[in-house]
Amino acid sequence: MSRGRVHMPRCAIAGVEATVADTAHSFPRHSHDRFGVGVIVSGGHRSASGRGLVEARANDAIMVNPGEVHDGSPLDERGRAWRMLYFEPSMLLAATNELAGAASREVELTLPVAHDPLLTRLFERLFAVSVQAPGVPDDLVREEALLDLFAHLVRTHATLPARSLSSPALGPIARAKARIDDDPASPLTLAELAADAGMSRFQLLRGFAHEMGLPPHAYRMQRRVGLARQLIARGAALADAAAAAGFADQSHMTRAFVRLLGVTPANYAAAMR
Repeated sequence: MSRGRVHMPRCAIAGVEATVADTAHSFPRHSHDRFGVGVIVSGGHRSASGRGLVEARANDAIMVNPGEVHDGSPLDERGRAWRMLYFEPSMLLAATNELAGAASREVELTLPVAHDPLLTRLFERLFAVSVQAPGVPDDLVREEALLDLFAHLVRTHATLPARSLSSPALGPIARAKARIDDDPASPLTLAELAADAGMSRFQLLRGFAHEMGLPPHAYRMQRRVGLARQLIARGAALADAAAAAGFADQSHMTRAFVRLLGVTPANYAAAMR
């Protein structure tokens, strides 16, 4: 692939999205709604998240949890290349419950970067049969590769977070987040969010950024991109998806996609259809 490109190829497994990148692009703070597992192919990558500053180099495995806020930049001007697979959370959770023989509602990948040659080999095998050779006629080959990767992840790189038995009422920041989540396309103002939360605008701005890792506007933009992705995956025209997700126009949506994901909505549509 050409330098400076991020591309989403088709993946033959339902619930899994693939990304192939070779770029010096720096990504702003953002999160994904899926588990991400990948491998650095060349160069070096630096990322800051709630786990601190981490660096990954060629052949290192990289992992991210749903909702985990992080950024990403190259270690130098040469950029870096990587491959990623993003899994619907229910897929890894189901595998965890099968392996553990117990019912849990959460699973968490414990390390953002790991030098694990076996994980790298299992990832490359799955990537090869599901992305590089999607025409493999036997689904059993892909299923075995997927479950082998999940088994290693769960046994070596995952934990079941402790959960409180009680269900406390949502705090003020959680209420503001929920309002954005419920309708990302809505043109909400800080004053409206603050009123719902029972806080001043300044308190909301500081508290939201502290708890969520992003200010309200950036979080809403990310949720709008997520909504547009859902609509595009269901077959919506790009202009219709942009309008329904709250973007000013299709160009506005495209800029947001490229900034956060590194790919255009058109590339995403081609990968999903």
